[in-house]
Amino acid sequence: MTLDNLLKTGRLKRHATDGKEIGRLLAAARRNLADARAENISTENRFDAAYKCVMPSALAALMASGFRPDTKVPGHHQTVVQSLPKTLGLPGERVAVLDALRHKRNLADYSGASIDAASLAICIEEAQRLLGEVGRWLAATHPELQR
Repeated sequence: MTLDNLLKTGRLKRHATDGKEIGRLLAAARRNLADARAENISTENRFDAAYKCVMPSALAALMASGFRPDTKVPGHHQTVVQSLPKTLGLPGERVAVLDALRHKRNLADYSGASIDAASLAICIEEAQRLLGEVGRWLAATHPELQR
């Protein structure tokens, strides 16, 4: 499915962004990644912070590509994660890992499921990796959006 197809189905909307907006998203991602490494808070909160690095990173790539999710449509986090092959060119295996982390976060938030240390480590590693990939992609494809 292409980004234009997601637009036609109503899951995405057109969006014009600028360097300030992208900068705010990436700054939030970096802050959350730092919070995820704070060992004086619970594993669940650290996991949530790491996930909050993944989402603005992926959202920055989507916005730089001229789209944003329609937040009135259920599943907008899933849409943002699943857009990564079309924005950054991530392989399906990576998207599956990020989507599994999204699902774990939903279970923790909405059913009180606990997060294990291994899942936290994977989420932090994937968040850091994605943030770096988005930064390199922006530098190569959208240098005008970097501040």
